[in-house]
Amino acid sequence: MLKSRYPTAVPGHTPSAPEILEVTSPYSGGTVAEVELVDAAGMTRALDVATAAFAEHPHGLPAHERSTILKRLAALVRENHEELSLLIAREGGKPLIDARVEVTRAANTVEVSAEEATRIHGEEIPMQGTPAAMGRLAFTIKEPIGVVAAVSAFNHPVNLIAHQVAPSVAAGCPVLIKPAPDTAISCMVFMELLREAGLPPELGMAVPCSNEVAEQLVTSDRIGFFSFIGSAKVGWHLRSKLAPGVRCTLEHGGAAPVILDETADLDRALPALLKGGYYHAGQVCVSVQRVFAHSSIKKKVVERLTEGAEGLAIGDAVHPETEVGPLIRQREVDRVHEWVEQARHAGAKMATGGNALGHQCYAATVLTDAPADTKVMTEEIFGPVIVVNAFDSLEDAVAQANSVRWSFQAAVFSQDVDRALGAAKKLKAAAVMINDHSAFRVDWMPFAGRGPSGLGVGGVKYGVADLTEEKMIVIRLGDGG
Repeated sequence: MLKSRYPTAVPGHTPSAPEILEVTSPYSGGTVAEVELVDAAGMTRALDVATAAFAEHPHGLPAHERSTILKRLAALVRENHEELSLLIAREGGKPLIDARVEVTRAANTVEVSAEEATRIHGEEIPMQGTPAAMGRLAFTIKEPIGVVAAVSAFNHPVNLIAHQVAPSVAAGCPVLIKPAPDTAISCMVFMELLREAGLPPELGMAVPCSNEVAEQLVTSDRIGFFSFIGSAKVGWHLRSKLAPGVRCTLEHGGAAPVILDETADLDRALPALLKGGYYHAGQVCVSVQRVFAHSSIKKKVVERLTEGAEGLAIGDAVHPETEVGPLIRQREVDRVHEWVEQARHAGAKMATGGNALGHQCYAATVLTDAPADTKVMTEEIFGPVIVVNAFDSLEDAVAQANSVRWSFQAAVFSQDVDRALGAAKKLKAAAVMINDHSAFRVDWMPFAGRGPSGLGVGGVKYGVADLTEEKMIVIRLGDGG
């Protein structure tokens, strides 16, 4: 399945001297494959092709055809499960054990999208509320919103592509997807599988490109929708440059808080925190980062987290035993270390870790008593670092948890259901997990950040809804109506 070079996927565009992106392994530095980048002329051609396809079929392919194509795609993803998993591990550094889970999820995402394709419908509008409305039949239908421009992130290189592409196909929208350069191959392979499943090439194109060419796509007045997964700085900047009328969803990140009260079942909580904090080396937008433990259990929480962190297998993601792989780039290793050192110099205590390990790996780190104004407490670290601070009252814990501008997912561990629900209602978050880590997700549930952490709602059903527009039709009936 893996090729040494991936040519441009834009129909009718073959650049004479394309710029080449070399995708490398974050662990070994070796080349995984090369990808031809789409230039400005190629992006113009891609927009021409997608716009013409939508103009010719403004309602998209019939719903049953879209559903059938997506079902075939789900089957192809499953057929290529191990190859896709190894690709994710090689180019993205996600441990193979987790990459396999991601591919399974991606197949599920596509399958759920296939189901949603046949569930798109409008509703009847009551027309008996006033005398003027009588004698009329009114209803709505759903129409595709138009060409979708999608910009994706590196950390889930198959499932994020699935979340942006499959709902677009389900809704009947042509989609142009720009992958993260670090993990562009996964996107190229996924889109090849989509074409193999039967989607005409003009309705789905991978457009790996420079940031300048991506901005050409995003700011075009020929797109109907912009889907972005990545940093808040870039996402909000691009949103400010959208053409009038273009709708969008933005998915950024958070600095997820987790509260453990004095009744928390630590045998249940600690394994969950270890997984939620160090999964993919913490490079997850809802990764466990700030843990607030009741003062009566804080010492035990730190001791057990430390023991667990020190027992994790850190190394090359393609090895089946690896639990924590490398960070995506060396500059991210340097940044994480800088933030950890800032916290340490400000008075935080280092329980374990706090050092780079080579091959772009960073030790699974546990900090305690970090001052509230340090970056590890105020910003999304996106690295394998968990901070544990104490609290004496649940109100104080909630206040500390809510003290940052980021708001995505959070978690509460308690055996007191009233207390857990009370805290969940007060936490500034789009979703709160009770007795589970903050990074839990299944692909059909709503998934969103609030405030600066995002705009709109992810999840297959919600994505399909965003990619359609309602049109109302009113029929004036004859006298017999």
